[in-house]
Amino acid sequence: MALRINTDLSALNANRHWGQANRAVSASLERLSSGLRINRASDDAAGLSVQSSSSTLTDTNRESTQTEFSQLVAEIDRIALSTTFNNRVLLTGFGNSIDASSSTLTTSNVTGVTDIRLSGAQASTFTFVDTAGDSQISLGNGSVSQTLSVGTILDGSTVATGTQVVANFDRLGVQVTLAGASVTGATGQFSDGDLGGTQIVVQSGTGGSFQIGASDSSFNRIEVSVPDLRATGPQLNLSSTSVASLSTAQSAITSIDSAITAVAQERGTIGSVQNRLSFSISATDEAITSIQASESTISDADFAAEVSSLTRAQILSQAAVSILAQANTQRQNVLVLLQDL
Repeated sequence: MALRINTDLSALNANRHWGQANRAVSASLERLSSGLRINRASDDAAGLSVQSSSSTLTDTNRESTQTEFSQLVAEIDRIALSTTFNNRVLLTGFGNSIDASSSTLTTSNVTGVTDIRLSGAQASTFTFVDTAGDSQISLGNGSVSQTLSVGTILDGSTVATGTQVVANFDRLGVQVTLAGASVTGATGQFSDGDLGGTQIVVQSGTGGSFQIGASDSSFNRIEVSVPDLRATGPQLNLSSTSVASLSTAQSAITSIDSAITAVAQERGTIGSVQNRLSFSISATDEAITSIQASESTISDADFAAEVSSLTRAQILSQAAVSILAQANTQRQNVLVLLQDL
């Protein structure tokens, strides 16, 4: 973990959690003193929508509730617009996205498709090849394709009643959730062959690509997709939700539950990407260590070997000097002979 002086992240996180704890203490004291769990819409927005659905409240009461509900919707939009990184807005649509008019989605009452997730899919149009009876599903865009054997996840030729399965086209970066009969929220059920000819249109978006390797290859990139999570956006779709009357308040319960589920799913998706990035960082750190070890083997001096070589060279040098001295002594003997003449 990096050590920094100018920005103390640990202190900032501690201060944030301290503030949250203080706010929780204040809320608890307010509930204990009033005897009410919900003192304002911010205490439990969904619960206050449920309260507004009760006939014990008058329309005048609901008008006050609607005012605060509208403020909460506006605040969610503000948070979505202000959540940025490096001047990029993250929660209004980040990375590639799926066109809602894709036939795989618009025919979900036939295909049983309840969800499509992207994990690196290129902006392109992907078409299914799904022949009844072969227990295989193929998906491709003309340049790359992948075929899955789905016999092990089907109950015969259909998805089991009350369950959902995921067809994970990992090489394409597309995950398709298929529902069986009697699945809450599903308008159809999947049978082998239903996806044939349907298409998934992946639209190009801003950002969403993280380079995690050294080469320009798809396996060295992680693609992240975050849909528009504004309260008034198409994902949460709370722009027309109202608690101002008994009937609209009752209808709002379903809308708010769907929005909460959508947010929970996206949080799970983002969390899984964070875990994947953590594994990638660990693998990269190990690769860096291995590369540095290799560089050290090639470039760094081996002091034991170098000291041995130095000692050897010094011994040879001293021996050479000794031999040279002996050679000079022989010349002196010649001078002695000459002196005797």
